[in-house]
Amino acid sequence: MGRRVEGDGMPKDAAVEEFARLVRALKARDGRSYEALGRRLSVSASTLHRYCSGATVPEEFAVVDRLALLCGADEEERRALEVAWSRADGARRPPAPEPAAEPAAEPGPEPKPAAEPAPAPEAVPEPELEPVHARVPGLPSERRRLRWGWMGVVGGALAVVGTVTLGAVLLPGKARERAAEPPAPLTWTVASDLWKNGCGHTYLVERTPAPPPEAADARSWAAAQGAVDGGETLVRVSVQGKGAAAVVLQALHVRVVERGAPLPWAAYRMDDGCGGAVTPRRFEVDLDRPRPVARALNGYDASGEEGRTLPAVSFPYAVSDAEPEELLVSAGAAGCDCRWYLELEWSSEGRRGRVRIGDEDGAPFRTSGAKGRPVYGYDSVGRAWITGEESGQGG
Repeated sequence: MGRRVEGDGMPKDAAVEEFARLVRALKARDGRSYEALGRRLSVSASTLHRYCSGATVPEEFAVVDRLALLCGADEEERRALEVAWSRADGARRPPAPEPAAEPAAEPGPEPKPAAEPAPAPEAVPEPELEPVHARVPGLPSERRRLRWGWMGVVGGALAVVGTVTLGAVLLPGKARERAAEPPAPLTWTVASDLWKNGCGHTYLVERTPAPPPEAADARSWAAAQGAVDGGETLVRVSVQGKGAAAVVLQALHVRVVERGAPLPWAAYRMDDGCGGAVTPRRFEVDLDRPRPVARALNGYDASGEEGRTLPAVSFPYAVSDAEPEELLVSAGAAGCDCRWYLELEWSSEGRRGRVRIGDEDGAPFRTSGAKGRPVYGYDSVGRAWITGEESGQGG
């Protein structure tokens, strides 16, 4: 929830408008609808819209910080956002009324002098503990004392790094241009814990994991084991227009946001080898390249008496609410531990934009090379992980 700033049609304070501009920029960068983002932030779509328009400023910074994290903002951007929120938070509050002057007392008979009371011992003021949040440069300390004063002792040791690290400029360079982009006229869903042909996948795990799950339970299993995709990540993106007007998908880009050495963990295979009658058309990405690209490949259907080729997806092509499309991306890595996003470029009715696509939680996808790692398969009879040589898989 938030506080109303000013009536409709009245000019907004510059601090409030600057804060609203930064929130709009985050919303535009992410590309999801108000409803989709609101569900993740536990606020209504109308409330989020009021934050973006400047009609309302949130009571607490926490909801805005969650939005920043959800949209991929870094620490500097989050610091700038908190500074802007603090200024807007102060601007939207009316000044405290000055106390009214007391009326002069009418003259009357002088009172008889009373015996002077014994002087009270001088009170020694207790030292005031200033919460960590109040020491952020540029933020109003008195406001922080009211809101977080009770956390001064307990939170001081815990919040030094976490809450104070929030920055000075939100959207530098090209990211600023996206602030003016219109809301995307399309929706999408993502599935990133897929196994090839529904049965084959390799994970890198630091410690011996639990027995392999069913493919449908792969996401929760991988999260519980701290597992990372080994060698390949399969991503399925289902794209659909919001209305009858066609949305033209112009291109699919790959953005690597972090690159490190492959993880030194053992590899655990989820199958003993499996195959499928259909090789779907897909986009193939080599994450080891300095600038990875999504390359469209044909698929093949061998299920009939005569096999047939499934033509590769070629851009541009259109989607609408009645004609959705599925994009299957196979991203491979041998020499890196890569975190990456997809970026879908679209146009519709004279407008253009891009939407960034991460995993189901909005985080980057992650793929690490697995070459040369010890390989284990699961022995369902002995109920134990065994080396590739023992299981017949090899390395």
